[in-house]
Amino acid sequence: MQEFLQYFFSGITNGAIYAVIAVGFSMLYNSTELINFAHGEFVMLGALGLVTFWSVFKLPLPIAFILTVICVSGAGLLFERFAIRTVSKPQPIVLVIITVGASIFLRGIAMSVWGKDAKGLPPFSDHSPLEIAKATLLPQSLWILGISFLAVFGLYLFYQKTLTGKAMQACAINRRAAWLTGIPYQKMISLAFLMSTGMGAVAGIIIAPITLCSYDMGTMLGLKGFCAAMLGGLGSLWGALLGGFLLGILEAMGTGFFYSGLKDAIAFILLLLILYIRPGGILGAKDAKRF
Repeated sequence: MQEFLQYFFSGITNGAIYAVIAVGFSMLYNSTELINFAHGEFVMLGALGLVTFWSVFKLPLPIAFILTVICVSGAGLLFERFAIRTVSKPQPIVLVIITVGASIFLRGIAMSVWGKDAKGLPPFSDHSPLEIAKATLLPQSLWILGISFLAVFGLYLFYQKTLTGKAMQACAINRRAAWLTGIPYQKMISLAFLMSTGMGAVAGIIIAPITLCSYDMGTMLGLKGFCAAMLGGLGSLWGALLGGFLLGILEAMGTGFFYSGLKDAIAFILLLLILYIRPGGILGAKDAKRF
């Protein structure tokens, strides 16, 4: 029981991070039908941005948090404006190739700015670990869970309670009809990129104290976030949340009870299974096309 709880705590901690990354994938896809394979690099920028503002510039954590999200979101907006919007024939395969190229470009920039050495950060608070049935739950895990749920719940309120959120949903349902009703579709796309990369920054910030931050950390995180989004249902907010936690828990259980080398393989095994059995994901559209 102690081992099960320990692996479960580890799973929900990683699952919360995957869920926030998956939400970024889903909300962008929901608005633009674009899969941004550079999303993991915005997670990396969030982690290294916190290292810069909090550890190097010695700013208070709340200010460093906000500045990091603003800077990474601004980078996402510039990416949309100069790399995506300027494409003359925005076919899906062309846009995907652009995001892959942007991923390589951002890794190169990060290596030039922060170097190749990994950097660590202390936890957000120095409280003692909680002991539950002889299993240990770190305070940083509580920070991760709390911030993740607040971010997802805030996003849900934005979509349900604000006029701008409803306009973004209208664009996702039928962009031509939304345009005919006067909704500025291009601005909604820019806002989707701004918010998606902001969610990536949040994921990078909350993961920074529990892992070493480096220029190449975003690739695997981005792929696992994409797997979580596909698992829950790409384009579904609650599906991304479900997929993230499910992936994190299964990954922790597989690593703990079977073989540690399975950690990275589990995500892709689940992705293959969900694409074969239910291509739309657990909570995705029933009429999704099989790949």
